[in-house]
Amino acid sequence: MNQGTSVHSLLNTIGANKSTMSVTPYDTSWLARLAELGEPLGERALDWLRASQLPDGSWGAQVPLYYHDRLVCTLAAMTVLARQGTRSDHLRCLRAQPFLERAVAGLGSDATGETIGFEMIVPALLGEAENVGVIGQRAKAGLEHLVQYRAAKLAALPDGLINRHVTVAFSAEMVGSDGLNLLDVDNLQEANHSVGHSPSATAHFVRYVRPLDPAALQYLYDISVEGAVPTVAPSDVFELSWVMWNLLLADLLDDEARARCHEYLDFLQGFWKPGEGIPQASGYTPRDSDDTSLVFELFARFGRPLDLDAILCYEVEEYFRCFLLEANPSLSANIHVLGALRQAGLPVDHPSVEKVRRFLRRTQTVRMFWLDKWHASPYYPTAHAIVAAAGYDDDLIEDAIFWILTTQGQAGGWGYYAPTAEETAYCLQALVLARRHGHDIPRHAIRRGADWLAEHGEPPYMPIWIGKCLYCPELVVRSAVLSALTLAAQE
Repeated sequence: MNQGTSVHSLLNTIGANKSTMSVTPYDTSWLARLAELGEPLGERALDWLRASQLPDGSWGAQVPLYYHDRLVCTLAAMTVLARQGTRSDHLRCLRAQPFLERAVAGLGSDATGETIGFEMIVPALLGEAENVGVIGQRAKAGLEHLVQYRAAKLAALPDGLINRHVTVAFSAEMVGSDGLNLLDVDNLQEANHSVGHSPSATAHFVRYVRPLDPAALQYLYDISVEGAVPTVAPSDVFELSWVMWNLLLADLLDDEARARCHEYLDFLQGFWKPGEGIPQASGYTPRDSDDTSLVFELFARFGRPLDLDAILCYEVEEYFRCFLLEANPSLSANIHVLGALRQAGLPVDHPSVEKVRRFLRRTQTVRMFWLDKWHASPYYPTAHAIVAAAGYDDDLIEDAIFWILTTQGQAGGWGYYAPTAEETAYCLQALVLARRHGHDIPRHAIRRGADWLAEHGEPPYMPIWIGKCLYCPELVVRSAVLSALTLAAQE
């Protein structure tokens, strides 16, 4: 691998108003509904769905088998295919039915729990699936409690609640066709005419709210890839920041690459709001502590400090919230807050730092690792906790380092479901940086991991990020792989 060429290639691929995310069956199923309005984009989506059914009859990520992902993708695909009225689509739905029962029974085994909006999206799809006769009684019975939950929650919401200022707009399709009164239609679309930068929410808008709305439809055309769409688009702040962070972590930036990064930093600074931070994408309205912390840390590492108040505004009684309205806290967001507070120069006993440290100790699983709602693997938050705390709060991460070392696979890689390039890269980053801060990390563990990653570091990558279904931010993973291999080679 030519590192310089790879770095420059990555930096030339990322950019403003774009991102490279894997396409998903869930979002593509909503796009396919546009075929009912005679829209060719919907027809292409239907063809993609037909070609993407898995051998067991379901839709979703083939690996890992994450039941929330498979269930929501399969229900979404079945409901749209069943309405096409063809014999071949009817047979596809019949093939999927046995898996639905298996998925309902397996939901409790998903380590990090529900996908985004699951408890609201699935009941809406369930009602449609029942109407078109593609769901059995056993699967329906296993999800009936969600139907009642959604009905009660929708009844409690005021009319016009959902607009671009709240994160629930990202899952606006959850209102189905029976809850359109909950949408503040005139204030729903973002500047790029999407709904929440979500292809599925935007497809719902084009199908049911403002049928064939030209601007929203153009957004869908712009982001579609051979009939399919990703789970979010664009996500340029997220992608730019993580790619640069990974490259900087391994000191991979020559003068040309550093100059390019400063151009991207100028772009990011245009969306930074003092006292509030930054959203996950340019033009996206809600801001969050996760992207804000990462961008804050990135700017600090480049010698361009931003205002600390933008992070502290997310502080609540026991932790830092990710969004203004959230059902449960994000552990990875708090881990990234810790990294940002460290870069800000706050001492480890500062009250805000102490708050995050206490929260992370309290939420550590069996005192070994962390699980987070944004990622299906514990290696992601755990490795990032080690990077954030090594040489700062070493006691916090001692057991986590032991866990990573003892869970290394026989072949050298790491993976919660199966060894993956992404998880192995995170572990190598963490171990190398922990070693540099005096932790006892055997060189042979790093060498074995790097050897495995060198052989398995090319895409496609397993989708283990959690949105409304599983997805993969491909360039972010690529940058982590490049960073990890470089760090390991430096040891």
